[in-house]
Amino acid sequence: MKNEILKGWKAATPVALGYIPLGLAFGIMAAQQGLTWVDVFFLSLLVYAGSAQFIASAMIAANASAIAIIGTTFLVNLRHMLMSASLSPHLKHLSTPSLALISLEITDETYAAGYPEASTGKASKWFYFSLNSLAHGSWIACTVLGCLLGNSISDPQKWGLDFALPAMFIGLIFTQLKGKSDILVSLTAGILSVIFALFLKDNFNIIIATMLAAMLGAWLDK
Repeated sequence: MKNEILKGWKAATPVALGYIPLGLAFGIMAAQQGLTWVDVFFLSLLVYAGSAQFIASAMIAANASAIAIIGTTFLVNLRHMLMSASLSPHLKHLSTPSLALISLEITDETYAAGYPEASTGKASKWFYFSLNSLAHGSWIACTVLGCLLGNSISDPQKWGLDFALPAMFIGLIFTQLKGKSDILVSLTAGILSVIFALFLKDNFNIIIATMLAAMLGAWLDK
């Protein structure tokens, strides 16, 4: 058990470090929109989804209805169902209560950090519990700290905090490049995304590039 916990903490370290600037940015923005540190704490504890929290905070500040906020964040987080579906074949050996706890903690980052271990088919519940607890704890602490800082940092972008999320994913992807096919798929996605960005708007370049690169990866696997 001890080795599995240490392995989970090791996998979570880049995620926890990446959450520092991103969580601070969210907390600062939420404070500027009128949320208290208690509001931020429970958002980070119960919602635990960066993009959804940014959207929810803005909607709360705009006095949107509870139904609108819940519906919007639900749609934004639908992608987690696909992540859960891709993990489920590799975690069949775990009990239902363990799977329930793991599913509650899935984020883009913990999914990426934990998938290499899960894909072996031998990931333990202790690996995931330690991975998720460190990542989630870091997110809560950083968002609350950012809120407490409040208006002391008026422009988060000035400090490069807006680049925290892309930088974290760049770091995570390098930990998952295991062979030539992985490198080829990653380069293809990046190059296509840049090319499509010249012609498309609203981040459709990312969606289309991801789909095409995933098709290439599936073809290479066969």
